[in-house]
Amino acid sequence: MITSDVFFKHKDVDWKELGLRCGVEIHQQLLTERKLFCRCPAGRYSDRTDARVVRHMRPTLSELGEYDGTALMEFKTRKNIMYLLDTRTVCTYEMDDTPPFEINREAVDIALEVAMALGCQIVGELHVIRKQYLDGSIPTGFQRTAIVGIDGQIPFRGRTIQIIQVSVEEDACREVSDRGHDVVFRTDRLSMPLCEIVTGPDMRTPEEAAEVVRLLGRVMRGTGRVRRGAGATREDVNVSVTGSTRVEMKGVPSIRFIPRLVGNESLRHRALLDVKEELERRGLKPEDIEPRMFDAADLLAGTAFSPIREALARGEDVRGVRLCGMRELLSRPVNPHRTVFDELAGRVRVIACIDEEPILLHNENVVGLGIGVEQIRAVRRRAKAKAQDAVIVLRGSPKDVALGLDEIVARVKELFAGVPSETRQVLPTMGTDFERILPGPDRMYPDTDSPPMSVPDGWLDSIRPRLKEPVWERDTRLAKQGLPPDMIEILGLHPRFPVYDRAVARGMPPLRVGELLTWRWNALAKAGVHLGAVRDDVILDLFAACAEGAVLFESLPGLLADAAADVSAGACELISRRGLKVMRAAEIGPAVRKALASAEAPRSADPEARIRHYMGAIMPSLRSAAPGKSVRDAVAASVGAAA
Repeated sequence: MITSDVFFKHKDVDWKELGLRCGVEIHQQLLTERKLFCRCPAGRYSDRTDARVVRHMRPTLSELGEYDGTALMEFKTRKNIMYLLDTRTVCTYEMDDTPPFEINREAVDIALEVAMALGCQIVGELHVIRKQYLDGSIPTGFQRTAIVGIDGQIPFRGRTIQIIQVSVEEDACREVSDRGHDVVFRTDRLSMPLCEIVTGPDMRTPEEAAEVVRLLGRVMRGTGRVRRGAGATREDVNVSVTGSTRVEMKGVPSIRFIPRLVGNESLRHRALLDVKEELERRGLKPEDIEPRMFDAADLLAGTAFSPIREALARGEDVRGVRLCGMRELLSRPVNPHRTVFDELAGRVRVIACIDEEPILLHNENVVGLGIGVEQIRAVRRRAKAKAQDAVIVLRGSPKDVALGLDEIVARVKELFAGVPSETRQVLPTMGTDFERILPGPDRMYPDTDSPPMSVPDGWLDSIRPRLKEPVWERDTRLAKQGLPPDMIEILGLHPRFPVYDRAVARGMPPLRVGELLTWRWNALAKAGVHLGAVRDDVILDLFAACAEGAVLFESLPGLLADAAADVSAGACELISRRGLKVMRAAEIGPAVRKALASAEAPRSADPEARIRHYMGAIMPSLRSAAPGKSVRDAVAASVGAAA
C-alpha cells in the first residue's frame, strides 16, 4: 500500500516496475501582431473592463450524433459565465457574433517551422476543426484548431520521442474567479495564436518528462518567433501506470514542478489500483455498496458547526448517504495530504459546485468542528450504518445536494474499475484534484466557417533556410567543445549564437566566448546595459583583439558596455578610449611589488588568506592590464607563499 511518506520523498520507487508512461502537450503562444481568427492585437493584457457578457453553455451533437461526456458533465454544473471585455483587445468574433476571418498566415508559418524542426510530415492542406470546451474558457463553447504536422520524432537518451502532432490553435480566456456556480473570465488572451506539440507516452520517469518539455521548449524558442514570460508557455502532462488509464494534469505552472507532479500522480494511480484490489479481495461488487440517502437536517439542528448552522438558516438541504463497507477505504492516502475521501469531494466541488470547505463531512473529518458525538451517532443510526460503513453528509441547495450525492455514489463505484480517465488540476501540495472527465473524440467536428488552406511546397521551401541546427546536435557539438550544460542551454537560445561559431572558428577558446555571451552578457543586461544594437562585427573584433593579446578577457564586458553606449564606434576606437594596454610578462612582477608596497598589511597569518587580501587590494588597478592568474602568482611569490 502507498503511504503518505512516499508522496513527499518518492523513496524506493521503481518507476519501471510501476510501469510509468508519460506524454506531454505543450502550448506555446506565438509572436504575432494579430490574433488567430480576427484582426485584434495579440499580446496585450489588460485589467480594464468596458463591458460584461454573461453566457450559459450547452452541448451539441458530434458528427456521429453523439454527445461528448465532458460536455455533458460541464452542462450539469449550471455555470453562470461572465466575460470581462476590454474593447481594445476583443471584437465580435470572440463573442461568436461574427464569422472568423481567414486564419493568420504568420501564425501558421511559425507552426510549420516548429513542425519541420521536429521532423513532422507536413499536411498538404490545412483544415480547421472545432474542439468543444463548455467550461466557459472560450465564449463560443469551442476552440478552433488545425493540425500542421504529424509523425515527427526527436532523439532522447539513445531512443526517440514520438511527436504525434503539431497544431496551431487559439488561446482561451484568463480565469479571474470561480466560486460556486459563478465563473469570471478576462478575454484579452482569447484567440491569441498558440502552437501545440503533442508527444507520445514515451517518457518513463518523472525526470524524463521535465527534460523533454525543456527540450521541446528550446526548439520552439529557437525560432525566435514565440512569446516569452509568465503564461506564454503551458504544459499538460499525461500519466498512466500499468493497469491504469490515461489521466491529464492540466496547466502545469512550471517545468520544475513536473517531476514531483508526475511522480505523485503515478503513485495516486497505484494507490487507487490498490483500493480496487482490496475491494476484489473482500469480494465486493459495485451493487454491494447499497447507497442509502437520507435527510439529516433535523439531526444537526442546533449544531455549533457554523457551515451546517448557516446552511440550515438559509433553508438549504443537509442530506447524507451511506456507503456500505467503505469507511476504512475512504481514509486511504492517494496524494500528498489527500485520501480517497478527497477524490469524492473533488467531484462534488466541480460538478455540484459546492465548494465551501469542508465540502463533505464524514466521521474522520468532523472531530473538533463542533458536531457532537451524539449527533454523529444519530446520523449513523438514521443511515442504518454498520461499523464498517461510511456515512457522508453534504449541504447546499436542493439541486446541488441531489447532484452531489449522485456524484459521490458514481465516484465510489468507479473505485471498482481503478483509475477513471480524468483531467485534473494541479494543487500547491504537488498533488492533483478533479477538474473534468477526460474529453473524447466526440467533442471534435469540422469548422464549416473556415475554408481549407493549401500548404504548397513553395511555402515549405521558404521556411527551410530559417531552420536552425537541431538542438540535440548542437548540444552534442558544444559539449565536445568543453562547454558545461548550463552554458549550452543559454547559448543555444542566444540571438548572437552565430557570433559564437565565427569567433571559435577564428581561434578564440570556446569556453571564453561562451562565458562572455552567456553569464557576462546576462550580467550586463541585468545592470541595465542594452546590448541589442551592438554590432556583430564589433563583438568579433573585440574577440580578435583578445586573441591577439591586445586586451584582456576581463576587459571585454566593459568594452561591450561602451559599444552599447556608442553603436557607431569600432573595436579599436573603444579600446583606445579606455587606454587599455596589456603588460608584458616581465612587467607584471614589478607592478605587483609596487602595488603591494602601498597596500594595507593583512591581519591573518594564513598564506591563502594573505593572498586573497592582497588580491582584493591591488587587482582593481591591474584588472585591465594583467591576467588574474599572473597577478596571483606574482602576489604569492612576493608574500613567500606557494601559488
